[in-house]
Amino acid sequence: MQRALQLDALSAILPMERRDQLARILTDDDVATLRHLAKEGMGENSLRALASDLAYLEAWAIAATGSSLPWPTPEALALKFVAHHLWDPRQRESDPAHGMPDAVATALRVDGHLRVEGPHAPSTVKRRLAHWSTLHRWKGLSGPFATPSLRTAVRLAIRASTRPRRRKSKRAVTRDILDRLLATCRSDRLSDSRDLALLLIAFGSGGRRRSEIARLRVEQLSEESPVPLDPNDPDSARLPCLAITLGKTKTAQADDDVRVLIVGPPVEALREWLERATIDKGAIFRAINRWEGLSDRALTPQAVNLILKRRCVQAGLDPVTFSAHGLRSGYLTEAARNGVPLPAAMQQSQHRSVQQAASYYNDADRQFSKAARLAV
Repeated sequence: MQRALQLDALSAILPMERRDQLARILTDDDVATLRHLAKEGMGENSLRALASDLAYLEAWAIAATGSSLPWPTPEALALKFVAHHLWDPRQRESDPAHGMPDAVATALRVDGHLRVEGPHAPSTVKRRLAHWSTLHRWKGLSGPFATPSLRTAVRLAIRASTRPRRRKSKRAVTRDILDRLLATCRSDRLSDSRDLALLLIAFGSGGRRRSEIARLRVEQLSEESPVPLDPNDPDSARLPCLAITLGKTKTAQADDDVRVLIVGPPVEALREWLERATIDKGAIFRAINRWEGLSDRALTPQAVNLILKRRCVQAGLDPVTFSAHGLRSGYLTEAARNGVPLPAAMQQSQHRSVQQAASYYNDADRQFSKAARLAV
């Protein structure tokens, strides 16, 4: 009960519908660590993922060994984790003992920790190992996660994996898709004004993450001088321009002073929304009830995702194939199609990984290449 009450302090970050379950699994030291990290300003999404992974690791350790996670973790336990989660389904057909034992899987499934059939995605296992290692460092302990044997085991298991890597959004929200979504936001309803501004800002500011859009505040906006419609013609019509100070993001600290610009229609849509909603401070994108009543609460990241999916339904698109991350991948895909240099696009999207950003450019180019059209 005491741990459940302590977790209430993290109600804005952790999934509170799972509070009692987390309180049952996490130890007092675990909860103290999470509260410390929240106080120190760790990103909400990062802390949420770490808490979820820690709860899974604790549940798995109990199911697999009958005891909570030991600190520091012995190398043998980390290797057991890899063996239980990265295994070959073909080998399992001839060797029932291969992979996660049925008793362990059943225990995890009963408590709602295990939802997938078969081996885990390599990215999930690597993320959980990374969080496991991070928790060791924060506790001032040395873990086995850099040992050659564990690194080799992970590498070989991933190489043998039959699961292809899946994108966070099956389809990118490119400009043609975005236009269809925006067309559903043309009524006088307050929610239409909000969603129009939200979609345009999320896309036009470089494909912002849903967490960044959800926590966007008026105080992060600053007016910039209007810019010419044609950069090569200083006498062309002027477009409104705003700067957004991003603050703490997945790849930047709060004091990094990272700014991105929005120009033209996104600025106009944002101004109209703020005026209609009479918002002059605090959260920009807020919940609206069925009677058009505006809440003081900011949207959650999940709400941003649901808004995009609802607009997909209204636009006649399959919501299963789109998620809010499609705005991020769509921005880079569209930048590639329009000949925007990769460094310039990355400056706007704030991607740190050239490899990740370049993958969208490669995908955009591939459909137009001769290599894919030899049979045409």
